[in-house]
Amino acid sequence: MKAALYPGTFDPVTNGHIDIAVRASRIFPKVIAVVAENPAKEPLFSADERVELAKESFKEVPQIEVIKYSGLLVNCLREYNASVLIRGLRALSDFEYEFQMAFTNRNLLASCETVFLMPSAKYTYLSSTMVKQIAQLKGDITAFVPDCVRLKIEEKYRKI
Repeated sequence: MKAALYPGTFDPVTNGHIDIAVRASRIFPKVIAVVAENPAKEPLFSADERVELAKESFKEVPQIEVIKYSGLLVNCLREYNASVLIRGLRALSDFEYEFQMAFTNRNLLASCETVFLMPSAKYTYLSSTMVKQIAQLKGDITAFVPDCVRLKIEEKYRKI
């Protein structure tokens, strides 16, 4: 069985991301967390910072590798000899966008399959955007992100 790619901006990586990656690692022998560079977004962390935070966050699961990628995901699939994309679905509101992306990717690369995984119930509401908003307003994000991420977010917002 080939590796599966788990793409995202991971800005920042949350416990929900970790939950999905761990679930995927139980299904696939190798999961590659792809830190995407999305020109349409203005991330809090640089791509290199996000890669480092993701590596630290996923370090307990040896079959999860972290890479940075800035092109089309289908090209990343080809480059890493993978055919599966992992996507997390938190709620019905995620479904329409993810559905469109799955069919678009399959149209670009016929062998591309998208596997949707649901996180633990305690993470169904969690998003990176929400974590950043809470942190920016000096709220406690301890329950939402690993400590390494919490410390970097707090450091970032002290500088802003």
